[in-house]
Amino acid sequence: MKRKWMVLAACAALLTATTSDACTSFLVGKKASADGSVMITYAADSHNLYGELYHWPAAKWPKGSMLEIREWDSNKPLGKIPQVEETYNVVGNMNEHQVAITESTFGGRPELEDSTGIMDYGSLIYVALQRAKSAREAIHIMTSLVKEHGYYSSGESFSIADKNEAWIMEMIGKGVGNKGAVWVAIRIPDDCISAHANQSRIQQIPFDDKENCMYSPDVVSFAREKGYFNGKDKDFSFTKAYCPYDFSALRGCEARVWAFMRKYDKSLDAYLPFLKGESDKPMPLYVKADRKLTLQDVKNGMRDHYEGTEFCMMNDAGMGPYKVPYRWRPMTFKVDGQEYVNERAIATQQTGFVLCAQLRNWLPDAIGGVLWFGVDDAATAVFTPMYGSIKETPECFRVGNGDMMTFSWTSAFWIHNWVANMAYSKYSFMIEDIKPVQKELELGFEAMQPSIDKAAADMYAKNPEEAVKFLTWYSTTEANRSTARWKQLGEYLVVKYIDGNVKKEVNGKFMQNGYGLSASPNFPGYDETYYRSIVNSAGERLKVK
Repeated sequence: MKRKWMVLAACAALLTATTSDACTSFLVGKKASADGSVMITYAADSHNLYGELYHWPAAKWPKGSMLEIREWDSNKPLGKIPQVEETYNVVGNMNEHQVAITESTFGGRPELEDSTGIMDYGSLIYVALQRAKSAREAIHIMTSLVKEHGYYSSGESFSIADKNEAWIMEMIGKGVGNKGAVWVAIRIPDDCISAHANQSRIQQIPFDDKENCMYSPDVVSFAREKGYFNGKDKDFSFTKAYCPYDFSALRGCEARVWAFMRKYDKSLDAYLPFLKGESDKPMPLYVKADRKLTLQDVKNGMRDHYEGTEFCMMNDAGMGPYKVPYRWRPMTFKVDGQEYVNERAIATQQTGFVLCAQLRNWLPDAIGGVLWFGVDDAATAVFTPMYGSIKETPECFRVGNGDMMTFSWTSAFWIHNWVANMAYSKYSFMIEDIKPVQKELELGFEAMQPSIDKAAADMYAKNPEEAVKFLTWYSTTEANRSTARWKQLGEYLVVKYIDGNVKKEVNGKFMQNGYGLSASPNFPGYDETYYRSIVNSAGERLKVK
């Protein structure tokens, strides 16, 4: 999902590459959420990733079966591993037992990549989801797989959660000739929130806290062997050893973590100097929020563009005449020999899919796990409820319904891209039409959730299979309905804003001229800031005399 974007030796070069990708994940403990659920999020950001909802049905396998492993990013065959006798139902990044796993790549030291390994980070996620009934079991499975079969990817942060716990695990290979990986996993306290975004975040390791910390036996000794660390164990930092900070790590990655956590702990504002490279004191791995987060808080966090901070992209000329909070790649540019950065916000145009996994321990697993799933840019996505037990995916998210080279009018990914790409050209106007529809759909889903949960629970008590059928019907119906509504929104935007004009409306209906034709539209032009920039560059030529 990022193809080694943060590899240490290539950071500067990759910041200028047009293919640079990155992902963002939040974690919320069950006592930090308003409803008592554990939540983790994921923006799967890549210029080449098609937004669709993966599905692996539960299955039983003959003894001796083998599973082919293909690299998730490229589909390159990496090898085969033994299949287990039973695998579980997986919908996207969640399984039927309320286990959810997401990731972000930090790259780290390039010499630690192992091209001979079989397990890449994506396969670790989806194989573990098919085999694990808890977060702790998923950690054991993932680390055992790389130990036995080798680790193919670069450095990776994983969010691993179930209905009771949320963990961050960081892993990096040991280079060709050293099969396996060094890793550490730390449980996020129930009353805390955390995040990671393409930079290793685990500093000191609480080696004595066996209940809340797991790690590979050689996590420190291997760093000593490679010359990355020579101090005492208590001073060892996983981040400093395996993925030291540089400009891009701070400004392009840690700044996204800061943007989320500072909303709920104002003391994080003291870390602005750290993000600017003016302080070497890193941010904490997790913080205790000043209030409990709702599901909508977490979804909206994925839509952040640094609003209200000095990194906001709507505070300089790059926003254009319509206050666009995006910058097209590459990540940096030069003027008169000086290099400048394009900010990298949480919400970004190149997202394949985005999700919020809601895990609830007071309900049966078939009902408790909900994958709130959307496609494309989180700011213009609709988080749609996909229960973790469903037996099929909706047509709008179905694998094979379009791809990055094939447009489909029934694909949510293409419909959302169509709407978003229209909005980018007239953002300050169109986003005001998009947000109400987004809010209408999402709040409608949340309002329905208690009734859906109750109906499913009543069915489940009598016939679990019928409950799953009901949830499958509900999830697929609502996703397809949402996509149809978004297509309708796109049609409305085309009509309203054709040719740079804005059609007049009354109560949501376009005005007529009294004779059955469209009323003359408004001609909004540009704001004063943009007009001043025109005058500064060409005022003498354009003066009206």
